[in-house]
Amino acid sequence: MNLSLLRRRRAFGRLFRKTNIPAILALVVILTAGLLADRQQHQTFEQNQRAEVLGHVSVLRAKLEGNINSNIQLVRGLVATLATEPQMSQERFGQLASNLLRQKSQIRHVAAAPDLIVSLIYPLVGNENALGLNYRRSEAQRGAALRARDTGEMILAGPMDLVQGGRGFIARFPVFSDPEGGIDSFWGIVSAIIDVDQLYVDSGLLDANLPIEITLTGRNATGGRGARFLGPADILEDRPVVTEVVLPSGSWQIAARPRGGWSANPPGIWYIRALMLFAGALIMVPTVLTGRLMHERQRNIGELRRRERQLERLSHRLRLALDTSKVAVWEMTLGDAHEYWDDRMNELYGYPADGAPRDHTYWEKRVHPDDLARAQREFGEALENRGSYTSRYRIVLDNGRIRHVRAIGTIYDVPGAQPKMVGVNWDVTADVSLNEELKRVNALTEARNIELESAKARIEHNALHDSLTGLPNRRHLDEVLANHASRFERGEEAAALLQIDLDRFKQINDTLGHIAGDAMLVHAAAILKTTVNPDDFVARIGGDEFVVVRRWPTEKPGSSLSSLTCLAENIIDRMQSPMNYQGHECRVGVSIGIATDMDSVADPRRLLVNADIALYRAKSRGRNRHQFFNDALQAEIINTKRVADDILSGLEQNQFVAHYQPQFDAETLEVIGVEALARWRHPTEGLLAPAAFMKIAEELNVVATIDRMILEQALLDFNIWESSGLHIPKVSVNVSARRLHDEELIGHLRQMNIRPGSIAFELVESIFLDENDELLTWNVDQIKELGIDIEIDDFGTGYASIVSLMKLKPRRLKIDRQFIQPIVNSPGQRQLVGSIIEIGKSLGIEVLAEGVETMEHARLLRQLGCNALQGYAFARPLSSSDLVEFVQSRRWRKAS
Repeated sequence: MNLSLLRRRRAFGRLFRKTNIPAILALVVILTAGLLADRQQHQTFEQNQRAEVLGHVSVLRAKLEGNINSNIQLVRGLVATLATEPQMSQERFGQLASNLLRQKSQIRHVAAAPDLIVSLIYPLVGNENALGLNYRRSEAQRGAALRARDTGEMILAGPMDLVQGGRGFIARFPVFSDPEGGIDSFWGIVSAIIDVDQLYVDSGLLDANLPIEITLTGRNATGGRGARFLGPADILEDRPVVTEVVLPSGSWQIAARPRGGWSANPPGIWYIRALMLFAGALIMVPTVLTGRLMHERQRNIGELRRRERQLERLSHRLRLALDTSKVAVWEMTLGDAHEYWDDRMNELYGYPADGAPRDHTYWEKRVHPDDLARAQREFGEALENRGSYTSRYRIVLDNGRIRHVRAIGTIYDVPGAQPKMVGVNWDVTADVSLNEELKRVNALTEARNIELESAKARIEHNALHDSLTGLPNRRHLDEVLANHASRFERGEEAAALLQIDLDRFKQINDTLGHIAGDAMLVHAAAILKTTVNPDDFVARIGGDEFVVVRRWPTEKPGSSLSSLTCLAENIIDRMQSPMNYQGHECRVGVSIGIATDMDSVADPRRLLVNADIALYRAKSRGRNRHQFFNDALQAEIINTKRVADDILSGLEQNQFVAHYQPQFDAETLEVIGVEALARWRHPTEGLLAPAAFMKIAEELNVVATIDRMILEQALLDFNIWESSGLHIPKVSVNVSARRLHDEELIGHLRQMNIRPGSIAFELVESIFLDENDELLTWNVDQIKELGIDIEIDDFGTGYASIVSLMKLKPRRLKIDRQFIQPIVNSPGQRQLVGSIIEIGKSLGIEVLAEGVETMEHARLLRQLGCNALQGYAFARPLSSSDLVEFVQSRRWRKAS
């Protein structure tokens, strides 16, 4: 339970105990009476305040109503005169108005607007801007003027801004004349401008000594629902006293409160509260004291009862403990031969529990003879030193059964009597047996631990070593390199790593079997162990790959490039020695990649990676050689990584585009098609040809993606050319081997709705070396069924046979540029090209020559019977827009 919650419950319990209930009830009664009296005082005070404010408000309301009504009555006389004199002149109007303004009023000036256009005004000086005002066109005054006309009643509007300047209330009186003597007709409006400030002053609203604050609402005589036009807005939210100012054409509302706001407390409230508090104290103090005394008495009684119960519980627990633990109790008085034994003591020593007195001879009789002397000595020392007694011994019962007993005791003084000794005995036979069993088990466990340690050592050795060759494995190598990395960081050690791969090992496995391969691995391991230094580390890290790590202290350089070269050459030389297996001489070579951490920027954690890169370079250079990892390789890796990242980014940003190189009929030199070539529009290096990125794209496995992008763009451009009237018969697109092995290729092609005969796929002839590739063969057949022609690209550079051509039945062969370049100066090369052309014709296959660089090449190929030409002699690869311009201009005709 939460500690704070427990404390709160305890405090609550102390507060509401029974002795405090009378005091609590008295406190509740006193507080309730005080609160009711205080509330009554506040209500009475508030009612008095509101009555006083209402009295002041009533005076102000009466003054406002009186002033407004007196002003209106003055004007009504002028209105009656105008009704009888509708053609009144400005002079006559001025006389009447001046008489009116001389009266005590708040009228500022008077204006008459026959037909709602102000033409009579007094006084004229200062009010010239109002002359000619058309109420129908005045947004601010049109509504009130028309309402006065339509209702026939006086309309009081404002306060508002006046055309002639200033603010005022405007009383608009409609004037109806009776020129015919019986039919009232609307003559116009008489407007009396009541000065706002003068009205407020005369009505007492701006009196600085006014004991209340007021707010007027009801602009344009709209009552309480109208807008506020005088006083602060917060009065309306402060429980104001509200009354209506009744006007001839509506009303205003006055909201008021005492100046400075309503008083919260009535005068003398704290004096009254102090008297109430004093009266409550006179009642509470005796009540609380009485309750406190009663509580103290009850607490003392409760404490006595608690101690009685506690003593009873302790006695009960002692009896239970003795019964449960089977502890025997004995007691003796020093100097007295008799001893007290309880029933359990008699039972433990094999005596009847008859309550008969015992002496020390009963104990001596049962103690085992071998333990008796020691037990008596320990007991005698306790008596002599008056200290504690502790002993353990065996006892022998009448039936010969042996028990192990533990005894403890202590001497205590009894006032007025001899000191006594009290003690306990208990049977520990089971504990002794258990200890003996534990000793036996511990001995057995130690023996098994020794066996486990030995097994663990064997397991660890097996986990760190190759079971076939006995060499350390990859895990052991990782530990060695991790240990070296820490020593390298402390400047204690440098190292070189040689990664070794067996050349031609697969042929031995494939021809003689895996047993022969295993024998060759053991043979290679033996050669390595005898070739390296004794402190070099040799490991097999998988398959036919081995590693040699040579380490040396940095203060004693133990290796150099020349010594590592010598080691690598010795390994290469000795590894060429044959191994005899069942009468077969088996030979392998080795390729070695070497990496060191001897320079200041070396990273020992990358030794294995760098050595693997060097090994890859050694294999690519012809195998059976070694290669050091160096700056050139590092730069190549960085460049490859950069290009790879750029390629992936370029694919995301559609930077790979199609350029088109036209293909021409050899006889007519008309454009018979174009070849779509991939180009990379690099953001910093410009337009790049496939030689700059295709090899890395193959390693990234994105060539098929590039092929697909070029095909989609070629189809889009082809449709654009057709819609613009440009006739390009066919577009040839390169397709990689990986793309041809795509199980989803045909489905994608069907979705493109390719028109039969408009697209050709160029395939390199090396694709068809494996005649058993069912997926490739099926894809090629399906491509043909979709109306897509098949062309063999770079013919002559691969290994395609005549039989393969007959099976494949391509539409066209493209002779590689390597054969075309020399034909101008080499009759033999011309004859070879002519033979290829004849083979194509004999098989019904069209032949196209690539790399036609000059018109002389074109002439010779035409003579040899070549069907189509493609090369720089006619055009370089062009963008789609440049191709359109090139075909339309027919520039190649001029060159020919």
